[in-house]
Amino acid sequence: MIGRRAFPAGSQTRAGVRGRIVGFAHVALLPPAAFAVHQLRYWLAFGSKAGIELQRTGHSYLHSAVPWLIVLLALAVGGFLRALGRAFAGHTSPARFTLSLTALWLACSAALVAIFACQEFLEGLFATGHPAGLAGVFGYGGWWSIPAAMSIGLVLATVLHGARWLVREVARRRARPYLVVIGPALRPARPRDAVVVCTQPLVSGWSGRGPPTLD
Repeated sequence: MIGRRAFPAGSQTRAGVRGRIVGFAHVALLPPAAFAVHQLRYWLAFGSKAGIELQRTGHSYLHSAVPWLIVLLALAVGGFLRALGRAFAGHTSPARFTLSLTALWLACSAALVAIFACQEFLEGLFATGHPAGLAGVFGYGGWWSIPAAMSIGLVLATVLHGARWLVREVARRRARPYLVVIGPALRPARPRDAVVVCTQPLVSGWSGRGPPTLD
């Protein structure tokens, strides 16, 4: 008979740690995606002159951020490979996303637009040569950040959903059923022999002859 496995408290704690690792791997994809939106916005607005415009508006600092973005990407890929390895071993069963692909796409796109707007606003305050205020966010071709965020958000949502689906499918195919040995059913104890006391026939009114006649 195939049954369900009872997990001890320690395994539940390890499962919680693994869930946090997977969640961190998902969040680690946001900064590289935001960087892609930023660069794509300038490329769509200025084409081959995007590099010159980035230097003119104080974006030279982004070159120093590229190695850290690569580290975050490596952590995200490592988290996915770890989950995939556990799925091949039959040790994991990830839950489905509560959001559909469309809803996750819209959520990722909105998050990327918000990150871009905050980044450009801060650059307008502190970066030399960068326009300040709303013009520095959506002016000078900044509105291209919206279609750029929609495009990168779709890629990000597809990657997240695809990775989760792949891990689930591998875990489902590699899951090994186990047998639960059930002992013989307990039989009710047979009652001991009881002594039945038989009453006299006259007491129960079942006498074999009638009452005596009175002379």
